[in-house]
Amino acid sequence: MKITSIHTGYIKLDGGAMFGVVPKRMWQAMTPPDSQNMCTWAMRALLVETGSRKILIDTGIGNKQDARFRAHFEPHGEESLFGSLHKAGLDRSDITDVLLTHLHFDHCGGALWNNPDSGSIEPAFPNAVYWTNERHYQWAIRPNPREKASFLAENFVPLWEAGILQFIDIRQNIEFVPGFNIRFLYGHTEAMMAPVIHAGPHAVVYCADLIPSRWHIGLPYVMAYDIRPLQTMEERAALLEEAVREKYILFFEHDPAEEAGRVRADLQTERIVLESSGPLSSFLPVV
Repeated sequence: MKITSIHTGYIKLDGGAMFGVVPKRMWQAMTPPDSQNMCTWAMRALLVETGSRKILIDTGIGNKQDARFRAHFEPHGEESLFGSLHKAGLDRSDITDVLLTHLHFDHCGGALWNNPDSGSIEPAFPNAVYWTNERHYQWAIRPNPREKASFLAENFVPLWEAGILQFIDIRQNIEFVPGFNIRFLYGHTEAMMAPVIHAGPHAVVYCADLIPSRWHIGLPYVMAYDIRPLQTMEERAALLEEAVREKYILFFEHDPAEEAGRVRADLQTERIVLESSGPLSSFLPVV
């Protein structure tokens, strides 16, 4: 099994929204905001190659949103979904599966793309099966007022209508393919999926929006976007305790600088803290 980080670019999100109740005077030292209080965040997908399957986890924001939308979130950077796949030696036609952790626009927007040759919106990966789960899909197509701006039907309903979106059974730690399990989480949104990939002596956890950056390892650092913040804290604490015990590699989808990290228990503070961070490849066995 081979795992590769796929950088799809950066966006800007409000710093207060990303750090919730944590005061600005604390988080601005970590990631300084601009004059509009916006901070830069990465959008990282993950490529898992196993047997004949080439599985992409999440897709970033994509290229099909209008100028008004893009002006608000300011997608930028030299990295792109297709460009990063090309660096990994793959074309979009090579992807067999696209697993969408949840259907917020910055995680699934690239599932469909505006094809500049045809001028039409098409599946970004023509030979892939796309995966979500039924509970989350039903949640997304009838969005609550709090999440309505994050669930854009044009990002996922066309996949269902085309017959290429399938549902994963909701069973905790279900095996998607051998060595690739899925956890279901409910703090950030309903039935978000967090892949746990066993590609070496220590598993890689794709944290999605449970731990979007290394700064969110601290339990009070809960995004204002989360629908059940107390449940997020419980789910995060449980994962971090397991990560210390099992020496998991945590993959940070939104951290602007660090792809992955490991955590340890600090006996003095009785907290779980970041032990080390860096490129994902630095934590993986040499292939």
